[in-house]
Amino acid sequence: MTPDSRPLIIACGALVSELRAVLVASGIDESVEVKYLPANLHNRPENISPQVEELLAQNQDRRVFVAYADCGTGGALDRLLEPLGIDRLPGAHCYEFFAGSQAFGQLADEEPGTFYLTDFLVRHFDRLVIQGLGLDRHPELRDSYFGNYRRLVYLAQTHSDELEARARSCAEQLQLD
Repeated sequence: MTPDSRPLIIACGALVSELRAVLVASGIDESVEVKYLPANLHNRPENISPQVEELLAQNQDRRVFVAYADCGTGGALDRLLEPLGIDRLPGAHCYEFFAGSQAFGQLADEEPGTFYLTDFLVRHFDRLVIQGLGLDRHPELRDSYFGNYRRLVYLAQTHSDELEARARSCAEQLQLD
């Protein structure tokens, strides 16, 4: 199989570790190509679909899967992919597919004002949340961004005391339970 004939996965950069683990465990890591888009696109989700579309245009003759949920595109990703017959990950965002739709629904129903973190987001919290949203320069924006949130839920993909401690620190920074 030549490199250009392999199936292509267009993936969110926040899923690198998990996607690599799945591909290696499945024994197909060498038979697919993965192109990761920057995780910070989630701070501007209207840019996700155009960047996916650009990669699709460059890879028209390949079988493609998109490793994104809707991720705040407001259905734009589905409107792009459905006419092309291209599948994406199910759900509104990675929090839903990491937790599972039923468990996520229970968490959301229990407390609609929940901010979610994954391992990736815990590791890159300062860059993506604090700096990415300008809270380092304008801490007064915390109430605008997070004033309606009540708690933080860390959806761990691995067991790590260090990451759990960092997630607790993230909650404290945002003044959330």
